[in-house]
Amino acid sequence: MKIEHIAMYVNDLERTKYFFEKYFGAVSNDMYHNKKTDFKSYFLSFDDGVRLEIMTRPEIILHNKNIYNSGYIHIAFSVGSRERVNSLTETLKNDGYEILSNPRVTGDGYYESCVVGIEGNIIEITV
Repeated sequence: MKIEHIAMYVNDLERTKYFFEKYFGAVSNDMYHNKKTDFKSYFLSFDDGVRLEIMTRPEIILHNKNIYNSGYIHIAFSVGSRERVNSLTETLKNDGYEILSNPRVTGDGYYESCVVGIEGNIIEITV
């Protein structure tokens, strides 16, 4: 069994698509648009076959995000090396994204950083 895809609602579909293309190498399909409901989405594919569906519709409600909310809390990307964790974290920092934790070895042995990415969503960057 495998997870087929993960989906997230966003307010700015194009900006979110660009974020994942620029920083994580996503490749997008053509936008799906249901004209009756004004629902729009893209499927973003990553080099290992994982897909992320980003979606929007007029009824989206913006809420305060807290890193300690219950439910799904972050998405993790394995970038292949410590050097890549370091460089991508630095690039995101230089581009104005908040770094929650700089690259480090965690208590359970992962080398990772955490960044507040597009629309306040937490991105974990790991080897």
